[in-house]
Amino acid sequence: MLQVGQMIVSEEILAKEFVCDLKSCKGACCVQGEAGAPLEEQEAKILEEIYPKIQGFLNQEGSQAIEEQGVFVKNNDKDLETPLVQGKHCAYTVFDKHGNASCGIEKVYSKGEISFRKPMSCYLYPIRVKSFSVFKALNYEHWDICNSACELGSNLKIPLYKFLKQPLIDYFGESWYQELESQASAS
Repeated sequence: MLQVGQMIVSEEILAKEFVCDLKSCKGACCVQGEAGAPLEEQEAKILEEIYPKIQGFLNQEGSQAIEEQGVFVKNNDKDLETPLVQGKHCAYTVFDKHGNASCGIEKVYSKGEISFRKPMSCYLYPIRVKSFSVFKALNYEHWDICNSACELGSNLKIPLYKFLKQPLIDYFGESWYQELESQASAS
């Protein structure tokens, strides 16, 4: 572990080579799992505000799940997350004609209709951020659905922190990322 500002960063984030391989995984991170995407409180508020703008871009079962459960749900630990469709995929997931999953929120963002790209937990994936009272910890989440991303990253020699450069800058800031790069170079 290393410290970058007020963040504790797993060295795996510097060492692990990773590049999303959507041709292989087909967006499985939006579909598989036992829960929706983790949300920060501010993100839940944003989803309430923008839902009317994204509703028309979602598929019928996603819209129905959101109408029934709400734009976000609280899990057993009272943490906020996106709702699921019948306990399966994220309600904000959209599928193309080939069955590839992607984020409906991000599709609307790409059209310039909203300024919220998608939940930060999705944008930073496979990095997970855990908040503690005085710091945040960043860890790499191991999941076999990302094996092809690890292979592609290894073939291209791209470490995870470089692959996720823009999401990390968007979340933590340019100067924080520069410090992370500096520490990565020193290791």
